[in-house]
Amino acid sequence: MQKIKLFFTKYYEALSYLFFGGLATLLNFAILLVLQAAAGREFAAGAGNVLNNALCILFAYWTNRTFVFKSKNHGKAAWSEFVQFVSCRIATAVADQIIMWLGVTVLGVTLWLFGKDCGPLLVKLVAQVVVIVSNYVFSKLFIFKKK
Repeated sequence: MQKIKLFFTKYYEALSYLFFGGLATLLNFAILLVLQAAAGREFAAGAGNVLNNALCILFAYWTNRTFVFKSKNHGKAAWSEFVQFVSCRIATAVADQIIMWLGVTVLGVTLWLFGKDCGPLLVKLVAQVVVIVSNYVFSKLFIFKKK
């Protein structure tokens, strides 16, 4: 039991990043599915994906700041941290948008499961791998770096 506790203590940051990143990814997929059901495939992969990313950026900032990197910044420092976070997330959201556009609109990736077109979900999965890795690097090295 002590070894397990030591493991979680030693790797808390990475494990909590994966956990909360997983929650953000689930939120991203849930919003995608709702938008696709409500407004169609093209909207969900286009303008809806922009809204989806904005909501997920706010969720990710709160969880990263509070639980993962445990930032203690206040005032100007906290505002600077937020601006850096959002700027980096916008960059990876652009990458997500490009991957979604290429996969869904240009390539027309289609995957039929249980009578539903899950192509956008498959493309979103690929995009999320790129986004999660990039976001961790930005957060760890630039935004929430320990001083």
